[in-house]
Amino acid sequence: MPRGSTCWVDAFVRWYNNEHRHSALNWITPAARHNGDERAILRHRQRTYEAARKRHPERWARRIRNCQPAGPVTLNPSAATTTLMAQAA
Repeated sequence: MPRGSTCWVDAFVRWYNNEHRHSALNWITPAARHNGDERAILRHRQRTYEAARKRHPERWARRIRNCQPAGPVTLNPSAATTTLMAQAA
């Protein structure tokens, strides 16, 4: 049975993968992306935003949030990868 720091790490990893919505993944959990649910979640989110904007356009000063899949992401990209990603944006 895990104790102390092992319990904390287990709880953190569960939270991070299943509850934490990551900015680099367009606010999708890592688990949702890993399980292949990313596109469905983002499509639903986009439809929800579009419907809300249509019902209350006065509440929207700008366009809706980006609801496209994030594409490849890395934890620690190399300098060359970072440069290529910046040029592609």
